Amino acid sequence: MICTVIQNKTFDEIQTILEHCEMAEIRLDRCPLSEPEIRSCFSSDVPLTATCRVSEVMAADLSLNEIAASMVCEKRLVAAIEAGAKYVDIELDAPRSMSKRVRRAAMECGTVFIRSYHNFEGTDSMQALVSVADRCVREGAQVIKIVTMASCPADVNRVMSLYDDAEPGTLIAFCMGNEGRESRIDCLKKGSPYTYASLPGEVPAAPGQYPADEMGAEVYGGFRFVDGDAMRMPSSKSFAQRAIIAAALAPGKSRLTGYTPCGDNVSALKVAEALGARVAADGDSLEIEGVAAAPGCLNLSGIDVGESGLLARIVFPLSAVLSDTPVTVSGSGTLACRPMSGVGEILEKFSVSVSGCAEQTGGSGGMSGEPLTVPVTVKGPLKACRAEISGLHGSQTVSGLLMSLPLLEKDSRLTVHEPRSIPYMYMTLDVLKKFGIRVSSEMLGGQDFIDSGGDWSYCTDIEFRIRGMQKYRPAEFPLEADWSSAANFLVAGAVFGRARLSGLDTTSVQADLSIMDILMDAGASLSQTDGDRGEITVQRAPLNAFDADLNNCPDLFPIASVLSAFCQGRSSLRGTGRLVHKESDRAAAILAMLEKMGVSARIADDVLYVDGQSLSMRILTGSLLKGGDYSSFHDHRMAMALAVAGLGADSPVNIDDRECVAKSFPAFFEMFGKLRYNG
Repeated sequence: MICTVIQNKTFDEIQTILEHCEMAEIRLDRCPLSEPEIRSCFSSDVPLTATCRVSEVMAADLSLNEIAASMVCEKRLVAAIEAGAKYVDIELDAPRSMSKRVRRAAMECGTVFIRSYHNFEGTDSMQALVSVADRCVREGAQVIKIVTMASCPADVNRVMSLYDDAEPGTLIAFCMGNEGRESRIDCLKKGSPYTYASLPGEVPAAPGQYPADEMGAEVYGGFRFVDGDAMRMPSSKSFAQRAIIAAALAPGKSRLTGYTPCGDNVSALKVAEALGARVAADGDSLEIEGVAAAPGCLNLSGIDVGESGLLARIVFPLSAVLSDTPVTVSGSGTLACRPMSGVGEILEKFSVSVSGCAEQTGGSGGMSGEPLTVPVTVKGPLKACRAEISGLHGSQTVSGLLMSLPLLEKDSRLTVHEPRSIPYMYMTLDVLKKFGIRVSSEMLGGQDFIDSGGDWSYCTDIEFRIRGMQKYRPAEFPLEADWSSAANFLVAGAVFGRARLSGLDTTSVQADLSIMDILMDAGASLSQTDGDRGEITVQRAPLNAFDADLNNCPDLFPIASVLSAFCQGRSSLRGTGRLVHKESDRAAAILAMLEKMGVSARIADDVLYVDGQSLSMRILTGSLLKGGDYSSFHDHRMAMALAVAGLGADSPVNIDDRECVAKSFPAFFEMFGKLRYNG
């Protein structure tokens, strides 16, 4: 990325300049800003670097000695850090006490700490340069910055050779002067997170500095970045499906607002009607008159769940409560090929038998040990008990039990060992609570879980206590917008320009809210206005490799893998074992996509490793992703991820089955087209 140096500007001038910068360094030693103005500037969505050199402050005010000047610098830098500075740059020769305090503030606020070394007289020996880099690390640098004056190509070569042993994204090194001018661009080819440019038409901050517009043309050429007006995300199908079924089980009328149709949501409405509920749609509102569910209240023979694995796993235990006769649960599309892993074993603990067809028997429901697939015949009744089950097969069958067991006469206790997709279980509890059903839960774990303060990743068991004799009550509430859909637009903005999204709740229990943590770990620029439900803006910033555990949010794998391809260094995405039985074998599909696009990736020990490069590096080195014909494997998540990847490809990415997005987000490509190009 190109960081424009802003110096000798007033507050109002800076505000105007930031509207046209992708990134900027504000020289707090040269810009006459008050502390409130500093805080206002650094609350910008534009990624900003704060710099304030003690020597410059002393030169500007001859009455200050080094101690007093360092206190001035510290106060200004800490204000910038607390307001949201992306980076803070402290010279290596700055007073040690000031450096320590600024570093502490940076660590507390998540600001990247740069230690910088400048030699305006010449270029040091190779040994001296290495020694400087080592000292920067010893003194807390997360990013090392080394800039020297070059008088010959050998000077430039010494400085640029520092990249050979540097960790990706941790070094900014180039040369000043005419001889070093090209190194200001070449550093991006080597993996520098950003480089510096001057404001067009103004005196450069250092010899050899390009004007920002000229450097932009050199670096990006004809590459076009995206932008767009705020887009409202569709309702969460995971949330909507649960709410629709719960409304069908309640007496009287429930009203759900903010509804957007998709394949799985339409299937949920058909299941509700199959249960006897009456459904009326009015714009984005649903009115559902339920059946006042009770054990044995319905005479069911079959239910079609469409292509929804969640609906299938909810209906399996629910039909064993509501109907005294066997119920055949059927489906269509990719669901017919997806194994219902663990279902037979789990339901058997509650005295329910399942079978794949009339002649197949056994707890797994398959003939000769073959995996259970729809159509599945369920024979109850479901019985209350204390049961311990494995959570390795995911959360959906657990959610079905949590929705079914409260209807029974007796209490139940369910212990889930090694739980996966934990947020989805708590989404179910959240929906149940809205419909008057109370289920208590306790997450358990070892010392790591305790030390983490309850991080889901370290949870080893969940114990649910389900009181019997409960009744669903009608409810009225808005459906949450979908973080799974939003993830694609957030990544598009973080890598390729800017995106603004509305309707999302950052306090949601949706699993894919984790995309915000992933983007922040990768270094993306994120902001939200007007509280937890306000508009979210994400825009380009230097991106670094990240490590993410996606066991609890496996739907993020496709788009997170695209993100990692544009993050400098090797990213690790844990939990690939969760992907085998999605709409496609997603692990294999993701690996095939990345390899065909020219991205180095591999899977080992349940982890996807991706070697990424920044967008600037890919453009300059001719290593944009490879376009061409790609398969979505009829998987909606893969189709959306391919569309985002196409923004960084050297030619169009043609997707064989775009219509599969109808399963969760029929309007995806229409909305994606509204990310207009601004260059």
